[in-house]
Amino acid sequence: MKSGFAICCVLSVALSAKYLGGAANGSDTNVPAQSSASAWNPGAAAKYLDGRAAWWESWSGSQRDHGTVCISCHTMLPYALARPKLRTSLNDESTPAPEREMLQYLRKRVSLWSEVQPYYQDASAGPGKSRESRSTESVLNALILSSYAAQSEHLDPLTQKAFDSAWALQLQSGDHAGAWDWQVFHLSPWEGEESQYQGATFMALATGWAPDGYRKNPAIQSNFRSLRAYLKREGPKQPLLNRVVVLWASSRMPGLLSKAEQRQVVDSVFERQHSDGGWSLSSLGTWARSDNTAQETESDGYATGLITLALESTSSRHQSDAMVAGRNWLLQHQKKEDGSWRAYSLNKKRDLSTDIGHFMTDAATGYAVMALAQ
Repeated sequence: MKSGFAICCVLSVALSAKYLGGAANGSDTNVPAQSSASAWNPGAAAKYLDGRAAWWESWSGSQRDHGTVCISCHTMLPYALARPKLRTSLNDESTPAPEREMLQYLRKRVSLWSEVQPYYQDASAGPGKSRESRSTESVLNALILSSYAAQSEHLDPLTQKAFDSAWALQLQSGDHAGAWDWQVFHLSPWEGEESQYQGATFMALATGWAPDGYRKNPAIQSNFRSLRAYLKREGPKQPLLNRVVVLWASSRMPGLLSKAEQRQVVDSVFERQHSDGGWSLSSLGTWARSDNTAQETESDGYATGLITLALESTSSRHQSDAMVAGRNWLLQHQKKEDGSWRAYSLNKKRDLSTDIGHFMTDAATGYAVMALAQ
């Protein structure tokens, strides 16, 4: 990876010329202005996200024991993280029914943790799936409940229980000590061979977001050190997508990345930014889109939303050009017909008119909303 002050200066000049049509001279006037297409439609985004969450909660494929549903990485996780961000944009503090139901299902599963079954079980999904599913769910529960606890500025007992359940499943030995067994169905980016690292990064985010000084709780220091050691040890081996997620987490979790490591991630992001200001998910790893269409190199809402969010969270002057260009791409590419941002499966050629074909768009819309509402 390229790094260093000289390279950053070159990149800054190049990006300023790329997005402003002129040369940079280092003054404040060279930070790109917000796009003329400065308005996005938070109401349409909320309608899309609420509708997709309501569909997921009613879909037979998402139903689980004890009258609960699976909190999916592609639809429900980004919904849970993004939907509260829209309250200020909409000037509406009410909680929509799909969000209330999502929280009800999640809280029920955390409360009944010793009684509920894993989302996937060995008998039906294959050897090891019960353990993988249980560990994955524990991290997602802690992440979502921590994000809500951060809003209330209080670590409630149920969120504490979610954290306790997750830490109890952290791997304590072996090559992956500090991480969690992760659900692998060979479906990137959340259920692939590389997803274990992103899952551990989610736990770092959850710990960083938790209020009441939770990160300094003596009871979790051994777990925390093991998690941080894993993320640092395995970081250089990761696809850029995972490095972007850990860049995001580093804004709330000191010690995950040094300043030099942050800059290396940002440099790599710069190199993959398209001339339109966006990024494509297919360029953030070694995978290739399965349908071999031109969309492999098109900017998409998932990659652009996530990278823009990470850059905003760790904002510095040297990355502002790319960050604003990414934000402008998001402002210009919300779909007028339904309020979403488009993204595409890395694994299968999906019919984008179907509910399953919307899964990547669900995630893209959640991350785009988080970036724009930041």
